[in-house]
This record gives sequence, structure tokens and C-alpha cells, in this order.
Amino acid sequence: METPEREALFDHFRGEGWEKEYCNYRQNWVSYPSKQFISDYPLLVDIELSTRCNLRCPMCYTITNEFKKRVKPRLMGFGLFTKIIDEIRGKVPAIRLSLRGEPTIHPKFIACVDYAKRSGIQEVSTLTNGSTLSTEFILKMMQAGIDWLTISVDGLDGTYESIRRPLKFRALLQKLKDIKRIKDKTGAHKPVVKIQSIWPAIKQNPENFYNTLSPYVDLIAFNPLIDYLGKDEEIVYENNFICCQLYQRLVVGANGGAMMCSNDEDGTIIVGDAEKQSIHSIWHGSALNKLRAVHRKKNGFLQIAVCRKCYLPRLTEESETAQINGREFTIKNYVNRNQRIGQ
Repeated sequence: METPEREALFDHFRGEGWEKEYCNYRQNWVSYPSKQFISDYPLLVDIELSTRCNLRCPMCYTITNEFKKRVKPRLMGFGLFTKIIDEIRGKVPAIRLSLRGEPTIHPKFIACVDYAKRSGIQEVSTLTNGSTLSTEFILKMMQAGIDWLTISVDGLDGTYESIRRPLKFRALLQKLKDIKRIKDKTGAHKPVVKIQSIWPAIKQNPENFYNTLSPYVDLIAFNPLIDYLGKDEEIVYENNFICCQLYQRLVVGANGGAMMCSNDEDGTIIVGDAEKQSIHSIWHGSALNKLRAVHRKKNGFLQIAVCRKCYLPRLTEESETAQINGREFTIKNYVNRNQRIGQ
């Protein structure tokens, strides 16, 4: 969806201030899974600050009764957060402060960013719905040193408001303008801001979506609609898929439970407890190593229920094309995947 020039600039600004380490980080992100190499520490640790969300989006798994039964609403304790950071400082280049809920509703969100950056974590990022991004909050985040914001923006105007209830699109657009204004005024390139949408919300006029938002953000991307509600039955898979996440990142939930990957939304496979164990011991523990061994078998991922429902091994097809400002691009949808929001 983006131009090569804007993609390159986004990547450049992400690595600003740690250029050599960033280059190694991005190379390892690709090479470790391809070689099935288990590094001393993961390249990234996902730290879930909140399982709670302040929205009820129709395509989101967090609104289902099944999720509510399995995952209790909670915030991560600051003591657990600092325990994790104290161990991984100087060893893990990046953390992501989000997973299932809205991280910025955590009362110590700014303190978490500040602690991580002062501890030497090179890249601190988060995914947010943008609801809390007042001018004051934006300034505090920037002062704390946040590097990357991904903001979910599904469509424009009425489409956005029908999905991201009760948020208003014009208010969100003003927040994006405020971030851009503050960055321009201070000469800052960070946080880089990426907009993420689901394709069905913008497919009627992707050019309008792009042109409305691109002046204020660094990158715009979209995903096909994922089967987050677990309704698909006729799933077609890639042949001999091996999950990259098992060699890239470790996911720690708000309760300290380490999940097999960032797509195990229900936390059905817990591979460790960060309250009682070190990140290093979990990363090299028998639970994760057994999962890696299963994945190394031909189509071994099919033996794991969570992996069978995951979108990563699903076969895609180039089923649509679209244009933005004269540039044509291809949309890859999942085979046999309904692209209606809420289905």
C-alpha cells in the first residue's frame, strides 16, 4: 500500500540512534527463523500491560464469551514489569507493550516506557486504539522516549465509528495531527507512527483512506480480516509451515504467564511463569523446545490446536487489486476466509 520511499524512511527513523544494532536486529529477525537458530535471548519480548480493552470492536476476539471465560481482566503489576526489564536490559533489543487489551489504559504506562528506555531497551513500541492519546499524554510518551506507535484505524468517518465504538474519527484524526505537529515543532522523528487497518474497512476507497491519513503518519498498512472469532472450518494451509515466532519473540501475559506465541489469544499453551522464572529459562525451557521440535516435523504445526487456528500458516491468494494515486497493488486474502466484519 505504501511507496518504497516512505517504507525506507519509516525503517530509517525506526533505527535512528542505534543504526548498527538496528540493522543486526532486523537481519536476525529474518535469519534466526530461517536457520531455526535459538539465540541466547529472544529478539523481542511482548509484555502485556493490560488484558482489558475500553472498546468493543465487532471483529475482536476479546468480546467473545469464550475469551472472557479464559482470560480475566487485569493489569500487569509494575514490579513484574521491572523484574523483566532488569533481566533483559542489554540483552533484548526491543519490547512491545501490547497484546490483547489496550495498554495505554494502564496507569503506569508512561512509567513503563520511561523505565524501559532508561534501562537501555533500544526500541519500545505499542499497539493502541488511540483513545487515550490526548496532547498531554502524547507529550509524556515522547518525553519518556517511546519509539513506535501502531494505531488501529479501521476506515474513515462512519465506517470507523461503526467499528471502533464509541470513538469518533475526526477526534482521532486530530490526535494524529497533534503528534505530527509536536514532532515537527521539536524536530523529532520518533515515535514513528504506523496506521493499521483491516482491508474490508477501506476497500471501497483505499485511496481516500491513504490520502486522508498519510500526511500525518509515517506508514499505512492493512491486513485481510483474520478469523479472530474462530468461525472458520474449511482452512487451507501453507505446506510445511514452521512458525517464525518461536525463534524471534517471547510473549509474557499480564499475569506473568508466558504464552507460546503472540497469536495464542486465549493463553491455552503456557510455557512458563515470568513471576517465578527468568526470561532466559523460559526461552530455553523444555516447553518451548518441545513446540519447536513439533514444528520442525513436516506439517508438524497441525498437531497443535492453537496453530491450526492461527492465521500465519493459512494459504493466501492474490484475489484483488486496488490503486492508490496511480500505483496498483495486490491484496492477499486468506483462502476460504470471509471478509465481512464480524463474521
